[in-house]
Amino acid sequence: MSAHLIAGALVALLRAPALPALPADAAPVPFVVGEELTYRASFGGIRAGTARMRVEGVDTVRGKLAYHLVFTLDGGIPFFRVHDRYDSWVDVRTLSSLRYRKVVSEGRYKRSTTYEIYPELARYRQDDDSLRASVSEPLDDGSFIYAVRVAGVRVGETRRDERYFLPDRNPVVLTGLRQDTVTVDAGTFPAVVVRPSIRTNGIFSEQGDAQVWFSDDARRYPVLVKTRFSKFSVTLTLQSATDRSA
Repeated sequence: MSAHLIAGALVALLRAPALPALPADAAPVPFVVGEELTYRASFGGIRAGTARMRVEGVDTVRGKLAYHLVFTLDGGIPFFRVHDRYDSWVDVRTLSSLRYRKVVSEGRYKRSTTYEIYPELARYRQDDDSLRASVSEPLDDGSFIYAVRVAGVRVGETRRDERYFLPDRNPVVLTGLRQDTVTVDAGTFPAVVVRPSIRTNGIFSEQGDAQVWFSDDARRYPVLVKTRFSKFSVTLTLQSATDRSA
């Protein structure tokens, strides 16, 4: 490597913002900061898009260290395009949601909403509205898949929790359906198939009958997702799993 390239790399490292150190009592999780999962998205059986899940970094929300989780879905079919982004901030100690922002563009429907979530008060605020009742250990749509990875649901197990931050949408139900081996672009994985369900309109709604293949290893990658979303069957197939912190 030339001296010029070495100097450039050193400058980039010096300019890169340092990540806050995780506290000793941070909850154990199967993911790391910098993890990015990239998916091929199919709508109605047509390959027409890309989805990404990534652990963007560690931010501070109201004085608390929080994982910043990002899920994006871009694609669709002619005359119906989807460009959705979900940002979640999750307390590194309790893994409770502190903030949730969704920017939705599905066909002609477009909306941006931010929720401030206060686990210690069991309250949340939507945009500039007044505080409303929530739950004490809240989850939101964007953090949900990571919570399932942490849970490590096994075959034959069903978990019901009152953790979704909108109380009237509970319970959250996780059902371990079966073991399987699945081959995707990222490789071949022994997997546990889990059916997650929330009473929402997202990709894990009750009506969507979603199934997720989680790799049966320490990382518990969601390697395959099948559901119904915005009136279409949607399949997300893992193309790559990278760790940008390495």
